[in-house]
Amino acid sequence: MLDSQTRLVWLRRDLRVDDHAALYHALRAGGPVWCVFVFDTEILDELLREGWRADRRVEFIRAAMVELDAVLRTLGGGLIVRHGRARELVPALARELGVAAVVTGRDYEPAALSRDADVRAELARHGIGFEQHKDHVVFECDEVLTQAGKPFSVFTPYKNAWLKALTPFHLKAYPVRRHAGALAPVPAADIPSLADLGFEPTNLAALKLPTGMSGADALFDDFLDRIDRYKATRDFPATKGPSYLSMHLRFGTISIRRLAREAHARGGAGAETWLSELIWRDFYFQILWHNPHVLNSSFRPEFDAVRWLDDEERFRAWCEGRTGYPLVDAALRQLAQTGYMHNRLRMVSASFLTKDLGISWQRGEHWFARTLNDFDLAANNGGWQWAASTGCDAQPWFRIFNPVTQSEKFDADGQFIRRYCPELAKFDRKRIHAPWLATALEQQMAGCMIGRDYPAPVVDHAAARAATLERFKAVKGDAG
Repeated sequence: MLDSQTRLVWLRRDLRVDDHAALYHALRAGGPVWCVFVFDTEILDELLREGWRADRRVEFIRAAMVELDAVLRTLGGGLIVRHGRARELVPALARELGVAAVVTGRDYEPAALSRDADVRAELARHGIGFEQHKDHVVFECDEVLTQAGKPFSVFTPYKNAWLKALTPFHLKAYPVRRHAGALAPVPAADIPSLADLGFEPTNLAALKLPTGMSGADALFDDFLDRIDRYKATRDFPATKGPSYLSMHLRFGTISIRRLAREAHARGGAGAETWLSELIWRDFYFQILWHNPHVLNSSFRPEFDAVRWLDDEERFRAWCEGRTGYPLVDAALRQLAQTGYMHNRLRMVSASFLTKDLGISWQRGEHWFARTLNDFDLAANNGGWQWAASTGCDAQPWFRIFNPVTQSEKFDADGQFIRRYCPELAKFDRKRIHAPWLATALEQQMAGCMIGRDYPAPVVDHAAARAATLERFKAVKGDAG
């Protein structure tokens, strides 16, 4: 007979010890409690099939595993690490350990829901429970609804309701260490190397991106010194404005409750603006949950009729940062070199792909999914549909970013452009945003001839804008 107190905590996107909902609830049951992480081949094999052997996310996760195991051992436990199909390995390990239940954080993505349903069913066949707890959102998908009891489809009303519903209880940390005595000791962890997983080292170390729980703590401490300036600095890619915590939040090396608690308690324009960004994250999770069709089609179904151009050569030019529009190219080159893209530039580059090049948002969404360190399905999908005007957006479909004016406004001196498009470095602050307007002499003086040393624009923005308006009018008419 199973001991009703024993638990196996299955770590997924919650790679930390402190303020960990599943671990806390498992420990409170009395123990012994084991912890497992599975390098899931259903996910990893998809990356390998696409030739993505050097993936910073895999290296980041592995580094988090090493630190997590070390911290658990200081508390009397340790980490069990497996490599294979999670839906098979987790039930098998639960049976091997003889636990009464597997405990984990709740996930909201369609593939995760399918996997968890299979795990639950297999565990049930052997009389083992499956417990899930809210952990990587502040409010779950049905906790913030309209007065009519329906999900929100526009952010601002959702944000207002979110803030109204918030209490100190929702942001309270789970005191895991208080109950750590229930952890079960385990043999030394056999954490697979990158080569064992089929992957290669990346430039993660060279980028000096802090990993694991300690890395998240260091980044958050640094951001708290700057958070009051966040609203004023967040849109300028050459300025140290963002928190740079998105990858840590994606993999749960820091708790969303901790971030939201600090921002809410601090108050002021900077902290409030940053808290809004965290609320966007909850918003997109509930959009995906209530509208799973957005995974493959438009949130607003009428826009599935938009006739995208999907020019392959122009798509490759966008991916490789050679569109001839410096801010767009710098953004895509930053992504390729670092796996990171500034939030303002995500909007600019997504608008350019869909509204200037006329290429479907699904192709851009997939490219970001392959290349972003912090890729999160719900936020990525929501952001791309927002940019393409097919999503849950209160703004009309004829919002089209001008890549030159965006460059002049948010990188006025061209500092960011010069970093990632060094061939343009000698253009002055007037010409660097639209170097094709420079005279032949100015180009010669800058050592950069357009069309030879740097691409000429792949499209004319004004003409592309007019074509996009016609494309959408064919679907929506003039009503907007």
